[in-house]
Amino acid sequence: MNHTLKDMRYPDLFVDFDDTLYDTHGNAVIALQELFDVLQLGRYFPEPSLFYDEYWKTNIDLWTRYSKGEISRDYLIIERFRRPLSFGKGLDVTEAYCLEASDRFLDFCSSKPGLVEGAKELMDYLKDKGYRLHMCSNGFHEVQYKKLRACGLHDHFDTIILSEDAGYNKPAPEYFDYALQQSGAKREATLMIGDNFNTDILGAKRAGLATAYFNRYPDYPAPEPVDMEVTSLIQLKDFL
Repeated sequence: MNHTLKDMRYPDLFVDFDDTLYDTHGNAVIALQELFDVLQLGRYFPEPSLFYDEYWKTNIDLWTRYSKGEISRDYLIIERFRRPLSFGKGLDVTEAYCLEASDRFLDFCSSKPGLVEGAKELMDYLKDKGYRLHMCSNGFHEVQYKKLRACGLHDHFDTIILSEDAGYNKPAPEYFDYALQQSGAKREATLMIGDNFNTDILGAKRAGLATAYFNRYPDYPAPEPVDMEVTSLIQLKDFL
């Protein structure tokens, strides 16, 4: 028997997308290999791992800074390829070349359907139960909608709330205020589900929302209390 919204403690669920539902890292690993081949980067890098390793190190640094509002979207897009490409011997790393690499990479990434294990089952379950589902993401507008279509989750969401539309990135409290306004959700009856402790969980906690931490690395438990902590998405069915 389905719940009714009246029976639910958290009728509205804010759900992070990248690496919570969508296997962003796994899909990007494949896309980077495709980019390396199409740009023929083997001419400049003796080992592909030199390019891949520097990309991931740079990407983590830039997305952390972007979430804090320290850098712009345009800076991130160029810089995340300028740094790793600069390790290529004899490669002329211009801004135009970085933009070309970024465009091709994002096209490759956004066409991939790969989901985190259990994501489709969980989303089907939550939709069937009658929860209102709201995607909350710092990802770029044009890329996120392509990813949603590629992985088949677009129609599961009642609202899609992106930081570019909000004018603030998670974990800023203004982002969550905007998300509540756009979704019509009540702060005390909304649960945030996400894999990034700083961006998703701490941000939501500071905005007065309940939190469910999807801990993909269970050897490192949540550094401070959360309302729910799971190591697989399917475990959320025990709480919701």
